[in-house]
Amino acid sequence: MKSFLPVSKEDMKNRGWNELDFVYIIGDAYVDHPSFGHAIISRVLEANGYKVGIISQPDWKDVNAFKRLGKPRLGFLISSGNVDSMVNHYSVFKKRRKKDAYSPGGKSGSRPDRAAIVYASKVREAYKDVPVIIGGLEGSLRRFAHYDYWDDKIRRSILMDAKADLVIYGMGEKPIVEVADALNAGIKIKDIQWIKGTVFKSNTLENIQEYVMLPSYESIVESKKSYAKSFMIQYKNNNHFCGKTLVEQYDANTFVIQNPPPEPMNKEEMDAVYALPYMGTYHPMYEELGGVPALEEVKFSITSTRGCFGNCSFCALAYHQGRVVQPRSRASIIEEGKKLSQREDFKGYIHDVGGPTANFRQAACEKQRLYGTCTEKDCLFPEPCGNLNIDHREYIDILRELRKIKGVKKVFVRSGVRYDYAIYDKSKEFLEELCRYHISGYLKVAPEHVSDEVLRRMGKPSKAVFDKFVKEFKNINKRIGKEQYIIPYFISSHPGSTLQDAVELATYMKENGFIPEQVQDFYPTPGTLATCMYFTGYDPRNMEEVYVPKSKEEKAMQRALLQFNRPENYDLVYKALMKAGRKDLIGFDNKSLIKPRNRRNSDGDNKKAPSNIGRKRKRI
Repeated sequence: MKSFLPVSKEDMKNRGWNELDFVYIIGDAYVDHPSFGHAIISRVLEANGYKVGIISQPDWKDVNAFKRLGKPRLGFLISSGNVDSMVNHYSVFKKRRKKDAYSPGGKSGSRPDRAAIVYASKVREAYKDVPVIIGGLEGSLRRFAHYDYWDDKIRRSILMDAKADLVIYGMGEKPIVEVADALNAGIKIKDIQWIKGTVFKSNTLENIQEYVMLPSYESIVESKKSYAKSFMIQYKNNNHFCGKTLVEQYDANTFVIQNPPPEPMNKEEMDAVYALPYMGTYHPMYEELGGVPALEEVKFSITSTRGCFGNCSFCALAYHQGRVVQPRSRASIIEEGKKLSQREDFKGYIHDVGGPTANFRQAACEKQRLYGTCTEKDCLFPEPCGNLNIDHREYIDILRELRKIKGVKKVFVRSGVRYDYAIYDKSKEFLEELCRYHISGYLKVAPEHVSDEVLRRMGKPSKAVFDKFVKEFKNINKRIGKEQYIIPYFISSHPGSTLQDAVELATYMKENGFIPEQVQDFYPTPGTLATCMYFTGYDPRNMEEVYVPKSKEEKAMQRALLQFNRPENYDLVYKALMKAGRKDLIGFDNKSLIKPRNRRNSDGDNKKAPSNIGRKRKRI
């Protein structure tokens, strides 16, 4: 009979366990669903014969909270949660968020800032000699020295600041089992230095072979060019076929050493992971607290793939999950769809079938299967590679089979469609299928900007590609007799975006009749090319200088331009247009973004210009 993993001594007793092999400390609420990293890692260990218990969101001020399940036989595992704890806590303007979707009832304040570091310190206080292993997104993206937006400085590798022995980076199913087996065999944690997908600290390089020395910590603190160089070396060695061991030096006797990435999981391994006995929901201890909001969107969703070869500059996926797409088999996905349909609380709607990019189902090309990802070029940018395999047929078949399952009313695709990949497909079958069956009025896509210079820094296709997609989308919906719209996402203040570029984006939105409800200001998080640009002012791919909007005023102006119709943004938009030399966009014609501050009517009276609010809203 399926059950949650132990969260108390009583749970252990009910299983007849006196001791655990691993205690897993997590910054999120305990949700036993495969959309949550802690659920996958704990179930993978269980499937390999290890006893695992969960301590969720412990009181980090009380060492006894870390002793709740006793001392584990093999070690403590630590993850701050599905989201970096600093991103979870703070907006891009560094204001404290009021809600936390990964905590009971959505209440904030249940985990500390830099949770992985804090948790590791408390574990060491509780048990001085127990192995401590950090995993998850926070540890993965901070495995080397990195620019930290919240401190506005370079922070050391998380291994230098956390009292931990090992970091598992990327997707950790394979490395965690190897680490567990090594510990179980009696090998000391300090001697586990060979496992792919791990990072460790050492006072010597004596036993390290065929490594690449990164610029030292001292060097990257002193030189932004050195930082950019270091980042690009890391980026190019994120290939499991040819990635080298990387070494970062801190002083004469301190080195942080990263082993090469592990091989991505094949279909059979992916299927096995998603077939594990997840409960599919949050632990019942949260019921009275209102549940866990983050579960709602994924509870009836199906993860079909991992990885993304889109390689957008502002996204950390390439650094964390890798650029190799790892699909589940059709049979595995359909079986999960059938199980969802049999749940008592299923209402007939599968909310999503996808991954980082819904319409990526296989390796980008045959060469990628044999040699891994290219280090000197991208699959889709600036133009699609001649070797790119563009094929939606299997994904279409999967969606069709899911629609046929008894009790399924509709299957949505919400995890994001790569519109350029879709438009490059000579067959329009996927787009028509999408419009007919898998959206309900709106399709969300992410052009991110329209200035080709900004798009170049983003690693995104040109505006012309998006325009072509919009035209095709309209034509298909007209042909099938549906009234459906595109909801595009845009980013303001991305590296490379000048005030003039922001004005170009605003005028594009005005011409197409779209004003977004929300705008995402660029958020410099660890592990992305764009964050490297933001900090250094250089594009690490070619070392070109990049304009970076950093002042609060300019960031506010660029953001306001994207919501130019809001009365509260009028002053900022007016100032931005004047500063950009675009006074021509202040007027009364259809091309104007705003009206003049005051206008004189025929009677000579001064009247304040009316706002744009109330104008009939259109959508693309």
